[in-house]
Amino acid sequence: MRSRLERLAREIAKFGAVGAIGFVVNFIVFNICVHGFDLAVVRSGVIATAVAIGTNYIGNRHWTYRDCDRKRRSRELSLFLLFSGAGLVIENGILALSHYGFGFTSPLADNLAKNVVGLGIGTVFRFWSYRTWVFQALPARVAVETAESFLAAESRRTDAPPRVDAQP
Repeated sequence: MRSRLERLAREIAKFGAVGAIGFVVNFIVFNICVHGFDLAVVRSGVIATAVAIGTNYIGNRHWTYRDCDRKRRSRELSLFLLFSGAGLVIENGILALSHYGFGFTSPLADNLAKNVVGLGIGTVFRFWSYRTWVFQALPARVAVETAESFLAAESRRTDAPPRVDAQP
């Protein structure tokens, strides 16, 4: 039980670190689109979230979930985009509700709605969906076979007699 909790804590920490980078990307792109290019807030939010989704996929695939099954990469990417799209709707739906529904239109209100409330709820949804559906662990049999073959290769490597190079 303790090892499972420690593994979950490491996974959450890695997911959070990748998410923090995605947050910075999302925040910067959102504010550049709104204030630099004068785009509508929800359009800016969608653009920023899409850029952050790309950043997060790279981080999650190659760091957080690097030990997960890689054989069905197209399925993984399709599900990642599907669940990320649902998170995008959650995140930017809250922004739209705040901005257009409640009339909170200041830059601070838009950033709080999108990057605190929306992103917070979207992140919880994404974490659950990624670990449940997208980045699936290797089946136990395959994981054991992989570990055994690695250990056997290491054993052969360390059992080999030391190599003596001829001196000129």
